[in-house]
Amino acid sequence: MSRTISKVAFIGLGVMGYPMAGPLARAGLEVRVYNRTSARAQAWSDEHGGSHHPTPAAAADGADLVMMCVGNDDDVRQVTLGNDGVLSRLAAGSLLIDHTTASATLAEELDQACRDHGVGFIDAPVSGGQQGAENGALTIMCGGQEEDFGAARPVLEHYGRAVTLMGPAGSGQLTKMVNQICIAGLVQGLAEGLHFAEQAGLDQHRVIDVISKGAAGSWQMENRHATMIDDHYQHGFAVDWMRKDLNICLTQARELEAQLPVTALVDQFYADIQGMGGGRWDTSSLLKRLRRNSNT
Repeated sequence: MSRTISKVAFIGLGVMGYPMAGPLARAGLEVRVYNRTSARAQAWSDEHGGSHHPTPAAAADGADLVMMCVGNDDDVRQVTLGNDGVLSRLAAGSLLIDHTTASATLAEELDQACRDHGVGFIDAPVSGGQQGAENGALTIMCGGQEEDFGAARPVLEHYGRAVTLMGPAGSGQLTKMVNQICIAGLVQGLAEGLHFAEQAGLDQHRVIDVISKGAAGSWQMENRHATMIDDHYQHGFAVDWMRKDLNICLTQARELEAQLPVTALVDQFYADIQGMGGGRWDTSSLLKRLRRNSNT
């Protein structure tokens, strides 16, 4: 059964949600938004049009598709299953998409709750950070039914460069865990390489210019090396958020009996950074920790 999607709601207008919702309005969809801080929802409406609403339920009322991007499992449950949650108003035959990085267990829970309401569900965490959201170039990892994914994909492609169905509900979240596991090791490796080059008296910029053209090259190296060298760590994805994500990864790994020794170690390095007052620094601040330890 084909679905016509013309009215959408976006719940959560934080660092990621705010720019993700913009292309939906520019594409001509009727967009209804909700944010816990109402002034931010008002600002979004002033910039993009659409309408802002006092509760998730009010924003979802009459929507063909609802997207959420909030903080953690508890936040998702509140905006979805609470007294003023989206499922209290979302009509049968509509779709709910959760962009929050959350647990696979929650995704399975929401999938069942949505089925009970006759609503399709997709867990769809994203990668690409604030920059990717602003440029409409996010990677979106989805879990759900093929029919629901097929209906949602044209909408997701307004802000996603790569939109892929990974399997049933929960598969998107599991894939995002793999993403965060890989990033943790990559950023620590880059931090150690830059630190070593600095201690050796090498020109770090020239080092990166050379090695980035070979097997050591990565997105993190290309996009973060210069600001790391300059000791500047205000680029979006914060240490506090990364620790939340890594906790999800480590909890899931225990259930799967998967071994993540490097991830667990880097998680503790991020705990050190929080202890330095750097919870809001971006994840590349692992270099700052190394520099501090060399100076003590």
